[in-house]
Amino acid sequence: MEKQLLVLLRYHDGLQNTLGRFFAWGVLSLVLITALVVVLRYGFDTGSIALQEAITYNHAILFMLGISYTYLHDEHVRVDVFYTNYSAKKKYWVNLLGSVLFTLPVAIFLLWGSFDYVANSWAIREGSAEAGGLGYTYLLKSLILIMAGLLLLQALAIIGKNALALKALSFPEFSPIQGGPR
Repeated sequence: MEKQLLVLLRYHDGLQNTLGRFFAWGVLSLVLITALVVVLRYGFDTGSIALQEAITYNHAILFMLGISYTYLHDEHVRVDVFYTNYSAKKKYWVNLLGSVLFTLPVAIFLLWGSFDYVANSWAIREGSAEAGGLGYTYLLKSLILIMAGLLLLQALAIIGKNALALKALSFPEFSPIQGGPR
């Protein structure tokens, strides 16, 4: 059972890493589009609503689809005042319980609470409220569901990893997972 879970966790980590690295390239497009908007505005005294909205779209894509990657690499916001001095076992427990008590409920709430919001946007094929803006706002809003789904999967992976690590600490003959809390 543990070996199958480890294989599943490795595939999951590979998927999250691939997605995270792919979407990280969005930072380059965000910088380039922002620079273009600034040059057009201050250099040529012109602007574009579509370019302004492209910045918002890029920003949303980066943050919503990068959350799980950040969580995978334990780079999310955490109050480290106590955590850094904890033993490995306590860190595993904090990670496991934090995912069960906080991340899972938030991810499930986001999925449940935003489904109608996204569905209504799809029903009317919502576009920009601005003349000359980007269409496909319904696709942008769909990222909320994708983000919540990826976050849910990542929380489950963290729960699995930390449960396996706790088992490895309790039963030394069990081969531990690679890595651990920082």
